[in-house]
Amino acid sequence: MNGDARKTAERLTYLSGFGNEHSSEAVTGALPDGRNSPQRAPLGLYAEQLSGTAFTEPRAHNRRSWLYRIRPSAAHPAFTRADNGTIRTAPFTETVPDPNRLRWNPLPPPPEGTDFLGGLWTLGGNGDATQRTGMAVHLYHANSSMDRVFSDADGELLIVPEHGGLLLHTEFGQLHVEPAHIALIPRGVRFRVELLDASARGYVCENYGAPFRLPDLGPIGANGLANARDFRAPVAAYEDVEGPVEGVNKFCGNLWTATYDHSPLDVVAWHGNHVPYAYDLRRFNVIGTISYDHPDPSIFTVLTSPSDTPGLAGVDFVVFAPRWLVGENTFRPPYFHRNVMSEYMGLVEGAYDAKTAGPGGFVPGGGSLHNMMSAHGPDQETFDRASAAELRPQKIDDGLAFMFETRWPVTTTAQAARAEHLQRDYDDVWSGLQRHFRPAG
Repeated sequence: MNGDARKTAERLTYLSGFGNEHSSEAVTGALPDGRNSPQRAPLGLYAEQLSGTAFTEPRAHNRRSWLYRIRPSAAHPAFTRADNGTIRTAPFTETVPDPNRLRWNPLPPPPEGTDFLGGLWTLGGNGDATQRTGMAVHLYHANSSMDRVFSDADGELLIVPEHGGLLLHTEFGQLHVEPAHIALIPRGVRFRVELLDASARGYVCENYGAPFRLPDLGPIGANGLANARDFRAPVAAYEDVEGPVEGVNKFCGNLWTATYDHSPLDVVAWHGNHVPYAYDLRRFNVIGTISYDHPDPSIFTVLTSPSDTPGLAGVDFVVFAPRWLVGENTFRPPYFHRNVMSEYMGLVEGAYDAKTAGPGGFVPGGGSLHNMMSAHGPDQETFDRASAAELRPQKIDDGLAFMFETRWPVTTTAQAARAEHLQRDYDDVWSGLQRHFRPAG
């Protein structure tokens, strides 16, 4: 455990608000006044724009930031190919899409010296990274901090820690996330991960499509779900480091490496809205029934990446946060269903109210995949318990689960399809569901 890093993490201050036009400077006077690219940028810095969307996308959806840095990003030698390790990228063609329900135990511990990048393990995904469509599901396990810097040209990274705190050093400043928090690293932003505990484990959604945004609220009104003010953006902090630093770039599915003669995390000031964020999932304002029936899980959407079809997401990030259940004459766990969307579910802590916990069940660090139209729902033990329960108001506060929900089937990688931690008896959880039908008369 790095005590100094944890002290740094716990002292951090932040800017507030998702999608805001933020600005920050680590040295007074580093931000130019009244223009983005003056003839001579302040303090001898270089002005550089980082565009996360096309220049001409609508203003409401446009993402870009101006960075004022010690050296421009262009100051690096040629990249050369690096080993991809256990990282895979769409299109996923190692296996065929599988209609079966699948579930995995947590990743086994990694070899000593494994950092966040080395510990990324791809479960599967869809779309095509070169066409900026679709998504990938990764897991990570690490026991060493990064001394290299990583950026992903293929998509933005939504990091969901399950075990161990992280201090994220980004071009824009530092973010501190623990289990029950998330971090969002935009496309192309450089960062490195410092562990705050002896080891770390969690989940990552790599979104190749439109940047995540807050969902529209429709009839819910002006407030609810994830409040924009609760997202934290970093304040400017820079590394003025001379000497070799490895930079790793993920580009069209492959890792490429170059050795810089300085740290590329050298941004002294910045302004814009293409920025990293952290968010505490326990701040999610849950909307639910106060009469009967279980609402559709879309009410749990934290972030959405829209597609070209209104209301159909490339990927949604959904959280099942602490909440009250009060529905009358209602089967309270999520109902049995088949869905046009495909769902990868993970568990950060505790238990999920529609799945049995414990060894061989749905446990923190594990995950399940229900592809489109795969029938699923409560297991037999949960069904029996929920069908007979006394329907008093019930507080669900002993678990935190989430879902990456996507418009296309998730094709697993070969390593996920053959993994030793794949639960090959997952179908058995529904085998005990009995016939209860009794015709009248």
